[in-house]
Amino acid sequence: MEQRLSVLMLAADDLPALRDFYTHVLGWEIEAANQDIAFFKLNGILLGMFGREDLAKFNNRDPEGSGFRPFNMALMVNSQAEVESIYSELSGKGVEIVQPITEPDFGGCYFLFADPEGNIWEISNNPFISVDQSGNVLGHQPIAHL
Repeated sequence: MEQRLSVLMLAADDLPALRDFYTHVLGWEIEAANQDIAFFKLNGILLGMFGREDLAKFNNRDPEGSGFRPFNMALMVNSQAEVESIYSELSGKGVEIVQPITEPDFGGCYFLFADPEGNIWEISNNPFISVDQSGNVLGHQPIAHL
């Protein structure tokens, strides 16, 4: 099967509040939505938000415990200046910064923030990940030497 990622679904405990954070704090535009689900168009994928109970049921999992887990997501940018600009913007809006801008030994930089439900996002400039001017990830260089 060809490797593709078309839609990434995020479980929400409070869908209206989470949708509000992504639209009003992050400034993202909703691509499509109804009372039960919302989709945001990102670079080459849709980020969908669905109620935690509903998404767990869809996945045939218990919404509590180890059978249903949230995950971290990352947005790649082209420069350290972009990372710093986004960091300043989100900090100024009172967004919870989980980890301030960090420069790892292998280069680049990143920071982590949490949305209102504790989903962790990374904003990163990684020298091993190529990104075009639109923010689409083009590929990843070898890292076995790290």
